[in-house]
Amino acid sequence: MARVRRRLEKLKLSTLYSFALCAKGSTEDHSKIGTAGFSRVVYVNDPDRHEEEGFRYPRNEVSTTKYSLVTFVPKSLFEQFRRVANFYFLVSGILTLTPLAPYSAVSALLPLSVVITATMLKEGVEDWRRKQQDIELNNRIVKVHRGNGSFEETKWKYIKIGDVIKVEKDNFFPADLILLSSNYPDGICYVETMNLDGETNLKIKQALEVTSDLQEDGDFTNLRQIIKCEDPNANLYSFVGTMDYKGMRHPLSPQQLLLRDSKLRNTDYIYGAVIFTGHDTKVMQNATEPPSKRSKIEKKMDYIIYLLLCSLLGIALLGSVFFGIWTKADLRNGELKRWYLRPDDSTVFYDPKRAPLASFCHLLTALMLYNYFIPISLYISIEMVKILQAVFINQDIDMYDEESDKPTHARTSNLNEELGQVDTILSDKTGTLTCNMMEFIKCSIAGTAYGQSVTEVEKAMALRKGVPLGDEIEAGGHKEKQIEESPHVKGFNLKDPRIMDGNWIHEPNKDVIRDFFRLLAICHTCIPEVDETDKVSYEAESPDEAAFVIAARELGFEFYKRTQTSIVIRERDPNQNVADYQYRKYELLNVLEFSSSRRRMSVIVKEPEPEGRILLFSKGADSVMFTRLAPDGRKFEEETKRHINEYSDSGLRTLVLAYRVLDEKEYENFAEKFRTAKISGSADRDEQIGEAADSIERDLILLGATAVEDKLQKGVPECIDKLAQAGIKIWVLTGDKMETAINIGFACSLLRQGMTQIIIALEAPDIIALEKNGDKDSIAKASKQSVMGQIEDGIKQVPTLGQSSTESFALIIDGKSLTYALEDDVKFKFLDLAVKCASVICCRSSPKQKALVTRLVKHSDKVTLAIGDGANDVGMLQEADIGVGISGVEGMQAVMASDIAIAQFRFLERLLLVHGHWCYRRISVMICYFFYKNVTFGVTIFLYEAFASFSGKPAYNDWFLSLYNVFFTSLPVIALGVFDQDVSSRLCLQFKTLH
Repeated sequence: MARVRRRLEKLKLSTLYSFALCAKGSTEDHSKIGTAGFSRVVYVNDPDRHEEEGFRYPRNEVSTTKYSLVTFVPKSLFEQFRRVANFYFLVSGILTLTPLAPYSAVSALLPLSVVITATMLKEGVEDWRRKQQDIELNNRIVKVHRGNGSFEETKWKYIKIGDVIKVEKDNFFPADLILLSSNYPDGICYVETMNLDGETNLKIKQALEVTSDLQEDGDFTNLRQIIKCEDPNANLYSFVGTMDYKGMRHPLSPQQLLLRDSKLRNTDYIYGAVIFTGHDTKVMQNATEPPSKRSKIEKKMDYIIYLLLCSLLGIALLGSVFFGIWTKADLRNGELKRWYLRPDDSTVFYDPKRAPLASFCHLLTALMLYNYFIPISLYISIEMVKILQAVFINQDIDMYDEESDKPTHARTSNLNEELGQVDTILSDKTGTLTCNMMEFIKCSIAGTAYGQSVTEVEKAMALRKGVPLGDEIEAGGHKEKQIEESPHVKGFNLKDPRIMDGNWIHEPNKDVIRDFFRLLAICHTCIPEVDETDKVSYEAESPDEAAFVIAARELGFEFYKRTQTSIVIRERDPNQNVADYQYRKYELLNVLEFSSSRRRMSVIVKEPEPEGRILLFSKGADSVMFTRLAPDGRKFEEETKRHINEYSDSGLRTLVLAYRVLDEKEYENFAEKFRTAKISGSADRDEQIGEAADSIERDLILLGATAVEDKLQKGVPECIDKLAQAGIKIWVLTGDKMETAINIGFACSLLRQGMTQIIIALEAPDIIALEKNGDKDSIAKASKQSVMGQIEDGIKQVPTLGQSSTESFALIIDGKSLTYALEDDVKFKFLDLAVKCASVICCRSSPKQKALVTRLVKHSDKVTLAIGDGANDVGMLQEADIGVGISGVEGMQAVMASDIAIAQFRFLERLLLVHGHWCYRRISVMICYFFYKNVTFGVTIFLYEAFASFSGKPAYNDWFLSLYNVFFTSLPVIALGVFDQDVSSRLCLQFKTLH
């Protein structure tokens, strides 16, 4: 035992976290340093040397504005005159400076100037707001080393490449840094990257061992390092570099890279060296202009203006022809027909001898005279109306979420009327339809199922079968009463008197139950925070992790403290009526973190004396955990599998829990193998580390399984039902497996009783047989043929447009099948089937697949709306005609990429059925009103011209002509576009088909 202890004393925190850190490490070839694309050189703690060496690095000041003082006027003018109507009025205005003009130049150019100036002012105000945000950001304060170990407060914009800076807890990183050290002995720090990828979970970063001892300000007095690394690029997850320090060259990986706009959490301070500043930082390299979205009405309006321009040209040509004919007839054989015009002594504009030229000049005059057919103030009036409509949307108290204190926010006003034309909604599930706030609701321990709470899916299943809930679920009445009487704990909803309040001690398998609870309290990466009242809260990588530690706490096994080398559990004595706590300190040896390929997570700990055993606790997906059980560890396997299937049918997320006891020699061998793999410089280092972890995660003893519920958001089923009644198709794109997605579909009314399900999946025996053989080409070919066959069979089931049918259909497709369904020669058949179905569920879909599906649906020429809450939904939101972000718990990435932000999915009903209907009708009627009044006005000018021999003289005063659109008739049209209601909001919601 002493031999093992000596070995453990040599292990530092870098080993404890070695799998977590190294598995994410870079396997890039460091020999590229110094070549093209890898040419950056940074002199750490000597920022002035870069200019001496001829390097030109940008300042740390960033600008996200569209214009500058120099470019504002020319650039914004160019933007304005890209519009065909504005360009036409500009040409017309220039022509008024010639003698051809039928009215004064001032009266023609002033309205155009007013319209252009107002639009430019609007652009300028919006850009000034962005400028204010930039100023606030650039003037934030951080501590920078100024020599002699002294750190001075400096504005972000004055930071230079090579500066050593000190960032303190809960502050943002001002530039891209290389982590040198932290307040932790081994240079560990915790980073929140919510601003980068939308994830709220904390990520672990670690400094190089050679710099981790730089713990005090004074240690940087004589520090000199040279960092050579890749050039600025947009890849957030890779980094290649080397550090020359104390005569040695050390490789750098993404594990030492701290990105601008990330936040330091649960770490008192860090020291870092600046390597990228300003627009060279990775977050700024990723900053792209949001896609330009124009509404269908705006596009159609352009065609109407082109039509009016053609009509205007036609009328002007007609008048010019008649004018030429009549002018030529004024002087015939020396006789003056219209003597009062003095055709014998006239300018070129009325000269009978040069009638063709006079006719051409009249054409130019007529083009100016009839330009009132084109509404000069149409664009700016529509923009004003849309802004005011957006204000009403933002101020709607019925779309305000009191719990989160978040109103609806129309981030762009360009797409208001599109809300009334939505045909298809593409929705994420987790955090959008559900709350993304997991609750520990049931568990299976030692083959016994615990937990009597009823899930949303179980309620929907009971209603679907027509069975009263009390008959469907055992002890229903007692349970519901118990739930009402018990105070609700966020993240915990397990109701079972057999294991609550220490009663588990009386259960037959109490030792297994105790180990189950201890595993929940130990096997995770959560970070505890203890307040003044000794109450513990947790920072977790995911809501699932938080639910597990909260459940352990409520059941008497509280995760209390974590250090670099230990975990402290505060256990409540189940035999005592009064709370009596026992503190158990476990020595933390290794954390083998969860990854999508491993699908499990393990920790290795050493129990406190007198037991002193080395334990491996593991939790993971049932598909990988059951294959790792020891022959004598499968005692409860059949019962646990049955319970897991029941939990999945109830829409719950499940994990299997198991453990094993390691002997000293076995752990020593593993630790040596693990350490060797970690320091290996070979290209397959990650594989070696994975193999080492895999070798120890075997021969496990099954404890049981957990079941957590991601509750549906309030009002989701009712909202989906009403949107379906309005004729809107709803697609759900989720990462869940098919069974869970189907059950959630029934719970939220996406799937309904009597709806025919068309399921496309790759589970045919021949496909499974090919997968076992491992021939990739054969698998791909057979899989594609299978998907095509299933799609064609589905098309045959669904009636065509000419056929009448009361039957409704739902299409459900898994991720593998979706990969082949989105290929070029298959996707339009898939779309043909999907658009004929009332509901579509895409299971196991990746973020890229979500965006591709959205792009495909747009091919149907229907308005699409995408709604999501996480960073994985950004592509989908930007691809759709309208992107709606939910300001939930997954960060603000989706909201920042969206056109409209709402707090709850249920607000979509009012947004589309009320505001969508009103905005669409208002804008449509307003545009028609605009064209009507201008055409009417233009016709009166034309009729006067016809009676005046098309002489090119206006019927009205110059200023009356000019102010007709801009002043006299603008307010009634704007009032119509902002306030008109054909029906009340109550009737819009009552009669959904008005949409």
